[in-house]
Amino acid sequence: MDEKFDLIILGAGSGGLAAAKRAASYGAKVAIIEGDKVGGTCVIRGCVPKKLLVYGSLYSDYIRNASSFGYNISSVSFSSQTLLSNVRKEVDRLNLLHIHLLKKLGVCLIEGWGSFISHNKILVRNNLTSESKVILGDKIIIATGGIPNQLDISGAEKCWVSDDVFLQKELPNKIFVIGAGYIACEFSCIFKALGIEVVQLVRGKSLLKGFDSEITQALTKQMTDNGINLKFSQYPISIDGEKGKLSVKTNKEEFSRLGAVLIAIGRTPFLKGLDLDLCGVELTSNKISVDLDQKTNIDNIYALGDVTNKINLTPVAIDEGRSLADKLFGNKKRNVNYQFVPKAVFSQPEIASVGLSEQEAIETHGSKNIKIYRAKFRPMSHALPKTGGACLLKLIVDITTDIVIGCHMVGEHSAEIIQMAAIPVSMRATKEDFDKTMALHPTISEEFVTMT
Repeated sequence: MDEKFDLIILGAGSGGLAAAKRAASYGAKVAIIEGDKVGGTCVIRGCVPKKLLVYGSLYSDYIRNASSFGYNISSVSFSSQTLLSNVRKEVDRLNLLHIHLLKKLGVCLIEGWGSFISHNKILVRNNLTSESKVILGDKIIIATGGIPNQLDISGAEKCWVSDDVFLQKELPNKIFVIGAGYIACEFSCIFKALGIEVVQLVRGKSLLKGFDSEITQALTKQMTDNGINLKFSQYPISIDGEKGKLSVKTNKEEFSRLGAVLIAIGRTPFLKGLDLDLCGVELTSNKISVDLDQKTNIDNIYALGDVTNKINLTPVAIDEGRSLADKLFGNKKRNVNYQFVPKAVFSQPEIASVGLSEQEAIETHGSKNIKIYRAKFRPMSHALPKTGGACLLKLIVDITTDIVIGCHMVGEHSAEIIQMAAIPVSMRATKEDFDKTMALHPTISEEFVTMT
């Protein structure tokens, strides 16, 4: 007889793990199915290893500015091989940590790829052992995440996607990046800071759609000043050559002698092999449709995280997983609050935002009903070396209510600062509330409470 579970989760990424742990804490019998390493995109090939690369790349700036603070560093060498190897070791450690946590909580980890046989029956195939098994679930959660988009042009198979960066033994001297989103910008900044020549191809006229345009313009200037060769209004037509000696032909020019080409044009839900047609789950534009309770059109099947393509951020998937487990097994009714979700790009410099952009505020409230407050200055960390660009902090206020409806920043520690700013913004704090808050001096963030 096939083994039966209270809950089956397809995918051991951030959302799936959160749901599994929370459901198990209520005493549910839980199985989680994963054909790759446990941890998902964020831990294995996304946020965590990327942020480690960001930290590694920042040391070039520290070393370059060290003499201004009295440090005489005469000789420095860098090994991308060492950095990449150490990042992989940390990812492996986190993978094992998640496995041990699941075991401790009594969650059954089934290694393999799951697919639907019916609305409550899952087939699991293990590609390594060629074994398969069938399990039954009262409730099933689809949390298989997303995968990088690929270009449909000649030679695209010669390129990297973001997953591939973390698998490299070392990095080449020149990298061509295709894309304008946060993945493209982050990797361009990482590569450049590591001493690699970078060309970034952007189809449109600006970077980072969805962020405040004044913030992205400030980042664009600083990326250019840092030596990243940004090519706007261009798109690739074909890619030729061999590994380490690639060339890219665009609609305007050709680039040659490229060590690697990174395609970073977004991600799409990973639904391949799930056989959703056998259980009747409906899709809309290649994403799983769900209601506010994460339920699909099939009563016992739910979906969360990047497969629903709502807000593709790790904390969102985690909260979706926890809130869903609370509803299903903890008798706690709570929906995820998708309003005022903070977001950041770990570029160099960082940018981060919460609330409405200036453009969104104008569309929502009208230009006459909003007021913009700004602060722009060189951070103290660069006062002595006199390098780097200025920080830009920006508040958007609805003058009819005095409520702060947008908070944006470009500069060091932006993500850390905006995380805290997200609390008053989500609580509908007013500009007066910000003004009444005592400043902490000398800090960058104090500017948010001293703007006039």
